[in-house]
Amino acid sequence: MKIKRKPEWLKISLPSKGKYTEIKKILKELNLHTVCVEAKCPNLGQCWGEGTATFMILGDICTRYCKFCATKTGNPRGIVDKDEPRRVAIAVQEMDLDYVVITSVTRDDLPDGGASIFRQTIEEIRKIKPDVYIEVLVPDFGGVRENIKTVIEAEPTVFAHNVEVVRRLTPLVRDRRASYEKSLSVLNIAKELIPDILTKSGFMVGLGETFDEVIETMRDLRQKGVDFLTIGQYLKPSPKHLEVDRYVTPEEFKVYEKIGLDMGFKYVASGPLVRSSYRAGEFFVKKYLQLDIKK
Repeated sequence: MKIKRKPEWLKISLPSKGKYTEIKKILKELNLHTVCVEAKCPNLGQCWGEGTATFMILGDICTRYCKFCATKTGNPRGIVDKDEPRRVAIAVQEMDLDYVVITSVTRDDLPDGGASIFRQTIEEIRKIKPDVYIEVLVPDFGGVRENIKTVIEAEPTVFAHNVEVVRRLTPLVRDRRASYEKSLSVLNIAKELIPDILTKSGFMVGLGETFDEVIETMRDLRQKGVDFLTIGQYLKPSPKHLEVDRYVTPEEFKVYEKIGLDMGFKYVASGPLVRSSYRAGEFFVKKYLQLDIKK
């Protein structure tokens, strides 16, 4: 089989010293995980260099096995680090962040899927930095409304959950306990609970989807009231993961961005190296919120 070579536009900058070293030291001292490292994010060098990181709570072992994800899988056996929310808050303070992204592995072994830890993390951060913007990128919590409500009631600035891939590819790419409809339901429930909360979702391309399926996915998300959208290139994290079907060109990503904005999304981050917690997206959300406050 012919090995696909990565195109020029997917070249990644290596992490530089300075902020990168400082953040690495803080995370190590506080024994915290980041999705930047666990998911082998291609933007790690840029983001850490700019003084930002996406915290991954609830440990580093996921109870699900998705064929695109580099995160470790297994059985965490119900173990929860109850001091973790406090340490995340300390890291936010030490890194002097004004926009924080909190995500997690999926914890099907916990009765609430870890929703209470998300809530505690938000509350601990707000104790130290009341005005900080907090984005949560949550798992599906089994689609249970009460679990979603637990997180929503802590009033995160942005509530995010990813559909990951188009509908047809979901059973082939995601764990069998995940579903396209369940993910849409999570986003819908969030809007039902707090209609004016900002919601966000994202998915990957380059896995064999068609142009029409991408547009259908965007339309489905918009119908659930999703405000912010991210679309990025799937990159194979290891030899055991799914193969890349094709490398989508920057021009095609631009087309998706325009279509998304025409659909009514407030912001669309669409590009080869775009990931859920995308730095440009954070800048836009802050700008959007600041403008909204002034009205």
